[in-house]
Amino acid sequence: MSLKLHKIYASVFGVGYIKGGGSIAALITCIIWYYFIADFNRAVQVAIFALVSVLGILSGNAVEKDWGEDSSKVVIDEVAGMMMPLLVVGGIWSYVIAFILFRFFDISKIWGIRKMENIKGGMGVMLDDLLSGLYALVVMILILQLPVNL
Repeated sequence: MSLKLHKIYASVFGVGYIKGGGSIAALITCIIWYYFIADFNRAVQVAIFALVSVLGILSGNAVEKDWGEDSSKVVIDEVAGMMMPLLVVGGIWSYVIAFILFRFFDISKIWGIRKMENIKGGMGVMLDDLLSGLYALVVMILILQLPVNL
């Protein structure tokens, strides 16, 4: 893949150039998931998540030379991280909760998330958001066990 294509992918078609691009990318991910991916079986959803993540690592490595380490232009990591709690959502309110949880963990960088940023290259770019997504996924699973209909 050329550097130009890596930049397009890493910035999620230019979303990374917008102020608040990480939140916008996560929101777009929720919308695309709801309308296009939610009806796929879990194996296909996981395969899409894995592909986005692997390509995110590769693109993160490629664009780092031009954009610098963990550039704010790279928002494919927010897309991959947001996908994790979306694996278990159901109704529209669960999407809202998943978005809030993911952004909370991604912004607060608690419970070892910040340490992931010390890892160099595309892997480091992706891992902090994947860990944020994992925390959001776990909390979503716990929430969905409550006797309420989300």
